[in-house]
Amino acid sequence: MLFKFAILVSLLTSLAAGDETLGFVYNGFQSANLSLDGVAEFTSNGLLRLTNDTGMQKGHAFYPNPISFKNSSNGSAFSFSTTFVFGIHPSQEPTINGHGIALVVAPTRGLPDARGSQYLGLFNEQNRGNDSNHVFAVELDIIQNIEFSDINNNHVGIDINDLRSVTSAPAGYHENRTGEFKNLTLISGERMQVWVEYNGDYKQINVTLAPFNSGKPSTPLLSLPHDLSPVFNKAMYVGFSSSTGPLLTSHYVLGWSFKMNGQAEELALSQLPKLPRIGPKPKSKFLTIGFPVIFVSLTLAAVSGVVYVIRRRRKFAEVLEDWELEYGPQRFKYKDLYIATKGFREKELLGAGGFGRVYRGVLPKSKLEIAVKRISHESRQGMREFIAEIVSIGHLRHRNLVQLLGYCRRKGELLLVYDYMCNGSLDKYLYDQPEVTLNWRQRFRVIKGVALGLFYLHEGWEKVVIHRDVKASNVLLDAQLNARLGDFGLARLYDHGTDPRTTHIVGTVGYLAPEHTRTGKATRSTDVFSFGAFLLEVACGKRPIKPRPQSDDVDVLVDWVFNCWCKGEILEARDPNLGTDYATEELELVLKLGLMCSHTEPRARPSMRQVMQYLEKDVPLPELSSLGISARGLIFSYGEGLDNFAMSYPPSTGLTGFSSIAGSVLSDGR
Repeated sequence: MLFKFAILVSLLTSLAAGDETLGFVYNGFQSANLSLDGVAEFTSNGLLRLTNDTGMQKGHAFYPNPISFKNSSNGSAFSFSTTFVFGIHPSQEPTINGHGIALVVAPTRGLPDARGSQYLGLFNEQNRGNDSNHVFAVELDIIQNIEFSDINNNHVGIDINDLRSVTSAPAGYHENRTGEFKNLTLISGERMQVWVEYNGDYKQINVTLAPFNSGKPSTPLLSLPHDLSPVFNKAMYVGFSSSTGPLLTSHYVLGWSFKMNGQAEELALSQLPKLPRIGPKPKSKFLTIGFPVIFVSLTLAAVSGVVYVIRRRRKFAEVLEDWELEYGPQRFKYKDLYIATKGFREKELLGAGGFGRVYRGVLPKSKLEIAVKRISHESRQGMREFIAEIVSIGHLRHRNLVQLLGYCRRKGELLLVYDYMCNGSLDKYLYDQPEVTLNWRQRFRVIKGVALGLFYLHEGWEKVVIHRDVKASNVLLDAQLNARLGDFGLARLYDHGTDPRTTHIVGTVGYLAPEHTRTGKATRSTDVFSFGAFLLEVACGKRPIKPRPQSDDVDVLVDWVFNCWCKGEILEARDPNLGTDYATEELELVLKLGLMCSHTEPRARPSMRQVMQYLEKDVPLPELSSLGISARGLIFSYGEGLDNFAMSYPPSTGLTGFSSIAGSVLSDGR
């Protein structure tokens, strides 16, 4: 006998433990084991239909077995989680509809005393509001009952022993991406999903609603701190309840999942049955009005299509001549660049300068990030030679050059396509109190990178390429802050676009070699002069030329560095943002090399090959005094095209006519 009693106790304990982790899922209700009463029924296609088009009726569907909802040792309510998909079909009268549907946890199966009217099949006039009911429900109500203080005729509420909700909210959900609240209409005839969760540890009830197959929103519609321990008996039943009242509405449940002390299993939404069609199947009117409407529509569509094609061709029209066919892959379609830059939107604008405006883009097919430079070029003179030069430059390959991928020509403009450099141009890390500054190690690596790129242009390719505009704003930084020299060779665009009888000096004031301003001729030596100005601006964090406020005078960076050198304190010229974290030998080398490259005599400047040897410390830098640089200073003058003025080291005052030029350069951001 004792042995049999032990077996019985063990079995009961096992069953009790099983209740505490009970879980079930119904993906449709074909042959489902649920207890039904009232007008509730299973349809032939697997729907659970709680009510039909019959007035004053109620319907219940409960899981048939009692479930342990409380801990027998301490009397606290267990956690549980459930989700279900439902749909409410309106009556034939769109403005008159019956009541709603409720998920319910009750002490009895079937709620026999409930009314089939406005009480959702849960209560009657006498027993609602009694603590002895021990009923917890989540209502999806489509009628506003003033006696229950309903907020509207389309709401979700949490009910405890009464239809006067403890808390409620208009039906809707919070979109995950934006957090925006979007309304839902419960009686729309559309499928919707509900999640009801109770955390027994934190005593928290969460109710979430969402459109069918849209996923669970991260923010609940209702969140109520409430202890359900006094509400629940140890053994309770869980299910659905609904009623119609005097009006005709059908309430459906398509799938249901439940879990005690855990997360309810996700429903297989693709396996759920379909809701029935609302109203009769529409009759075909093809023979009476369909054919004429289709004919007219097709005619209008054809005309619209022709007009659209014509407008689209005009919009994306390009100039394509026979001689361009040989360039093949180097020529991009304007349509692709238009789509890549989202129509050249201002939001995609990266910057603007002397050569045009630059936009970020993503090629539609390859998804490659690019930078597109739009250059106005109304003149056709020299176009063929310029395109040939662009394509030729496109064959340059060096890790310190921005890769020119190709070009596009349309109407009065050229579009040049480059690799996109995510960290932008170097100048934004140097001037005007930048948010991010570069340390000396990063700056020295940038200097060496630019020097390598310029050396490759001068000596490393089959042709000599003169950059003509070496400066910080033309140095771009990739994701690893490696320097890429851009805009090389593009200055020739101005040569092709101007009258050959005029002289047009291309470059930026402060970077132009004195012989360039006199003759207008660019050489490798003029590039070296510009590189010298670049060295000083990177080391000092200052622009080569800066007008003095409310004065015709200007501050010349090379003057200042030269004066520091004369006083034996050349390191005083360094960028204050460097602090004390710099390599003294390297910084002094860069400053002196900047002065050396800025020599007024072209023959005294080093070549880029020699520059690389100095930077790599393969060859010691010669003393500046041996190059004719001394405290007496070097004087040179700019020629035609930039106003006549003199710049000397030292001083830099009395430069007549220069402040207006420098001011225009600074306002242009160059």
